[in-house]
Amino acid sequence: MHQQEIHDFLVKYFSSNNCELIENRPGYLTIQLTIEMDKELMNRPFYWHYLETTGGTPNPMKLTLITDPALAPEDVKGDVVHFGSPRLHQIFESTTRLGGFIRLYEDTRYYPPAKYSLFPWLCINVKVSYQCDRKKDVFNSVGLNLITGDIRDDFHNKVLSLPVTPKIPDFSFTLSPLIMPKSGLARLDSFIRRTFQGDDHSWAEEAIHRWNKDLELLEHFYAEQEEKSETYFTEKEALRAQYEPNIKISVINGGLFYLTDRAV
Repeated sequence: MHQQEIHDFLVKYFSSNNCELIENRPGYLTIQLTIEMDKELMNRPFYWHYLETTGGTPNPMKLTLITDPALAPEDVKGDVVHFGSPRLHQIFESTTRLGGFIRLYEDTRYYPPAKYSLFPWLCINVKVSYQCDRKKDVFNSVGLNLITGDIRDDFHNKVLSLPVTPKIPDFSFTLSPLIMPKSGLARLDSFIRRTFQGDDHSWAEEAIHRWNKDLELLEHFYAEQEEKSETYFTEKEALRAQYEPNIKISVINGGLFYLTDRAV
């Protein structure tokens, strides 16, 4: 995830949660938080408990996020955010809590005056975790046209540049889906699984090889026991839990997007 993508993501995140963007400049953002977003991000439970108890006037904080230190002025102070930084990780978790599912419409008010038909797209953002004694996570976003059945990979990035709105724009109308969302999710699940079936799975074979080597050591250590002790079976199960290869798919969030036929 590049720094400009992070910057654009943060703009959409705070705008979607009704926060005022006081400054939106190359390399940094300054945001006036709402009461709800102050509670969500700023970790001030005692402050808000005191205000609610005394009936005081709330004063949500301003937050400055530096998305590219090379572009931000030297006198700007704030949290530096990059992929893996604590603040961005916190915001990703917040997105999962606040935006598990979203419905948005392509904002056709920016286009030449006309009547626009909007196609329903079902999107899910997923994390594919390759797990053994080591772990690798791969993130993907896929979208399914609920009328044509067309599936697009990297859907999130395709939609990111589009103007969207939570309310259907004037002079636009939505098309009724021919594929129901439940069936659509099953199609997307099958598509995601096919994407890694042809991958190089040598990582799993290597994990099984390391597992067998440690099992040999375990058997050698307990070789003189005629009846294996409970400790033996506990350690054997621990090796299985540590080394057994598996692939886990986790849905991060999803949405229904109504888009023009040229959007993606």
